[in-house]
Amino acid sequence: VQLQASGGGLVQPGGSLRLSCAASGNFFSINGMGWYRQAPGKQRELVVTITRDGSTNYVDSVKGRFTISRDNAENTVYLQMNSLKPEDTAVYFCNARIVIMLKVINEYWGQGTLVTVSS
Repeated sequence: VQLQASGGGLVQPGGSLRLSCAASGNFFSINGMGWYRQAPGKQRELVVTITRDGSTNYVDSVKGRFTISRDNAENTVYLQMNSLKPEDTAVYFCNARIVIMLKVINEYWGQGTLVTVSS
């Protein structure tokens, strides 16, 4: 099972980016998915999570600016980031809890995609 993230890049303050993360391999289903980020010199932090039925939980600093969504048919999670700020600069990692067989759930991480917000 692999998670492949994409969509990072350089954007000016106030701009937007959309991250994607697709799961591939052999598994039954995907439970919770989410995005984390790690800024230079800081620990990795939770940005947002989404359950299989669409319930979300955002960190306060991105509420109203970021939107998570998922396509269960495509095994993909998205992160729409608007009104980006320099403090959003970080490597963004997708995360998923995947049911690989009956009663076996493993946690997987994507490879990380760099988001740089700078003028």
